[in-house]
Amino acid sequence: MVVDSFTQLFGTNPVIHGLVGGVVIATLNLLGASLVFVWRDPSERALDGALGFAAGVMLAASFTSLIIPGIETYSNGNPLPVLFGVALGALFLDRSDVLVPHAHYLVSGGQRTDAAASAEGLPIDDERLAGVVLFVLAITLHNIPEGLAVGVGFGSGDLSTAIPLMLAIGIQNVPEGLAVSVAAINAGLDRRAYAVFAGVRSGVVEIPLAVFGAYAVGTVSTLLPYAMGFAAGAMLFVISDEIVPETHTHGNERIATLGTLLGVIVMLYLDISLG
Repeated sequence: MVVDSFTQLFGTNPVIHGLVGGVVIATLNLLGASLVFVWRDPSERALDGALGFAAGVMLAASFTSLIIPGIETYSNGNPLPVLFGVALGALFLDRSDVLVPHAHYLVSGGQRTDAAASAEGLPIDDERLAGVVLFVLAITLHNIPEGLAVGVGFGSGDLSTAIPLMLAIGIQNVPEGLAVSVAAINAGLDRRAYAVFAGVRSGVVEIPLAVFGAYAVGTVSTLLPYAMGFAAGAMLFVISDEIVPETHTHGNERIATLGTLLGVIVMLYLDISLG
């Protein structure tokens, strides 16, 4: 029913579907960034739980919507293309973090959590701002696999997998967008200006990559299992290297873990009910 409604609204062109998916996830990122207008001072505990939830959604989606379909459906049961893509996606994020040093979620009253990004001798406001700049760059970089994953999902032509994946990434974009906005506000940036900027930033990265992903795998179908593995590997790297360590540094490990489990449950429900 959901698949039929989607095709009635947007037709059957996978590239158009990729565009729609990119717009949806970018819009939900903007929604998350805009929550600072109504939730003006979220606690560390709440943010850690929300980010844990995002990690759980991404974790389940990596397997149910990318790795498993990539192996079973698009590489005839041969796991090697998908696993190669997983390794390549993780390596891409690892090397990218060398160029854009770790800039973790700065939710602790604006205090920087990344020693590698510290700017010695700068006044505290400038130091915080420098940390936020690195953080925004890092999050923008991490939006690459999210946009690509949605595009690849729609490019496969399997809407029963692509739509839950789009919803999953969109849902996890909400707490991610909120966390980035909190970091920017803690550095002294204007709420309204940053919320608008967050939406533009997300859209500029995720929408064209979703379109590109759908076009690329639709044009060269042999790329599909590699692309699905790449997107999954990159997301798994973000979960393990960025989100989990950050949510476990404020003494809120239990709420973060419960959030992760809830995210997994929600994604599995979406995958089964919409699949």
